[in-house]
Amino acid sequence: MMESRKIVDIALGVVVMGTVGTLIGTTMGGGLMPVAVAIGLVLGVVIGFLGGRRFLVSILVGTVTGGLLAWLLAGADRIWVGAGAGAAMGGFLGVQISMLLDVRAAKKAAAEQVETSPS
Repeated sequence: MMESRKIVDIALGVVVMGTVGTLIGTTMGGGLMPVAVAIGLVLGVVIGFLGGRRFLVSILVGTVTGGLLAWLLAGADRIWVGAGAGAAMGGFLGVQISMLLDVRAAKKAAAEQVETSPS
């Protein structure tokens, strides 16, 4: 049985990546919409299953922020463009921040190991 945290991560992945797939499908045209949505949903399940919660949250924040900025600057008919661009930027920044946090944690663990080792 899957633990509840993993189910929540998978659901978050499906919602976020399904939304991104819908935004990409809108940009590409009506005929490719089902393909883009399907790919987004599959990626959401995989990312959620692998525990990419920080990545998904960064995409979600980017999508909402990009959509709001587009709405304020270009009007309601361009929200989907801003949301799609914001999702891309959010994903990029999420990966970079995650890598920096991992490097920081590794340095901290190495420093603690040096301090606790007998001389």
